[in-house]
Amino acid sequence: MPRLAHTATAAKRSPLLEPTRATPLGTGHRSPIIGLLGLSLLISALGRPATPESAAPPWLDRPLTVADCLNLAFDQNAEVRKSRQDLEATHGVMAQTRAIVWPKLRAAGDYGLVEEQAVDRYELPINVPGVPSPLGIDPGTQRWAAGVRIIQSFYEGGRMTSALRTARLLREQAVARHMAVLSDTATDVRVAYYNVLLAQQEVRVSEASVELLEKELEDSQRRFTAGTVPRFNVLRAEVELANARPRVSRARNAYRITREILVQQLGYAVPQEMGGEIPLQLVDTLDVPHLELDVTTAVRLAKERRPELVALRKNEALRQEDVQGARAGRRPRLEGYAGYGVRKSNFSSDVDDEVHGWEVGVQAVWNLFDGHLTRGKIQEAQALLEKSQIETDDVSRKIELEVRSACSTLVEAWEVLESQRKVLEQADEALRLARARADAGTGTQLDVLGAQTALTDARTTDIRARRDYAVARARVERATGASVPDVNASPGIQAKPE
Repeated sequence: MPRLAHTATAAKRSPLLEPTRATPLGTGHRSPIIGLLGLSLLISALGRPATPESAAPPWLDRPLTVADCLNLAFDQNAEVRKSRQDLEATHGVMAQTRAIVWPKLRAAGDYGLVEEQAVDRYELPINVPGVPSPLGIDPGTQRWAAGVRIIQSFYEGGRMTSALRTARLLREQAVARHMAVLSDTATDVRVAYYNVLLAQQEVRVSEASVELLEKELEDSQRRFTAGTVPRFNVLRAEVELANARPRVSRARNAYRITREILVQQLGYAVPQEMGGEIPLQLVDTLDVPHLELDVTTAVRLAKERRPELVALRKNEALRQEDVQGARAGRRPRLEGYAGYGVRKSNFSSDVDDEVHGWEVGVQAVWNLFDGHLTRGKIQEAQALLEKSQIETDDVSRKIELEVRSACSTLVEAWEVLESQRKVLEQADEALRLARARADAGTGTQLDVLGAQTALTDARTTDIRARRDYAVARARVERATGASVPDVNASPGIQAKPE
């Protein structure tokens, strides 16, 4: 797609992102999370305004694949947009963290006015010919000073190098968190897309069932009129038809709701004038490629690639830097300065009498005792470091459980799907035979109605099995850290090989 073609370039230009190639999940299936991450930042950089709620979304008049929906969600989804702002905020925090390394340029000014009797005057005990006695120094009641100074820290007890490492870790942690948001959004959009397809297929199945029952009712009425069947057959067909029609209403309602949910996941508001029917055109299917992945490989991939674990490991490293920063309070600080100043002369009452000049120097500060402030900071930092390590281990175990559960669900969904491959053909054949027997007088109407019900159940089970497998695969990819699909192939379409 044209917009996705600019992904890599956008990621390289971002001040926060250093894209790397994602590890492939399975054979012939790529998951370039960094690429779509760059896409989301590219869209943010372009500054596209949100679609007004009163206007219809521009994508309603064209078919949508899963990849199209992911593009729209990465553009407009509220969670993604908030995450982009968090990235921008992190860039500001990085600048603050690195500020300790850069020199500071400060300008200062001061003006004061003191009471007459508070002025410290000095009279010289000498007599100068021609000068009224006594001769003295009168600084006057006004004082002022101004200057500019550049200050550079040379040593901060290890804080300066720690600040550079902290800024890098903050960037990497923010990117990992943003990738987690993108992965969650991608999974939610894919599940919502599959739910719409499921609801659409259930509407067709229920409508087809009603059509079959209507034909059966017509046939029963004709036979009753001809006197070949009793009134009971007509009543039975009417009851079966009446029972089938609510299923159509429920299926249509589910179809409307799932479309609303998908639009909400894309980050758009449905125009009020559109009413209850959203004309979505979804072109992908529920037929996704089979994924062969053993649990051991899945757990390994998850622990390597899950953005949540990456972010927690970066947080653990940040807590280690906090410990180093707290320990720096026990060491001296050294900084140098140079500047230029001007001030009113202390030996004249004339406000315009000034002295000025350059100054340069160094200063060192060493807190020999700070009331156990540094000790308290070290204790706090070490406790937070241990807490982050415990949290990382805990989340790692939870992710392993999530992966195992997702893989087990995937196996179950595949087994159910495999078991349904012949069912539809058998149900169609059973209905044909039941009708043939009824026409020949060797079968009953109950056989036909039972075969029709079995066919409806088989169709419903088949489409639900396809949906369940598609969702199970999406959740496995999310659990293993590869939930963003290939930009060149959406689920339901064979992915291009590496």
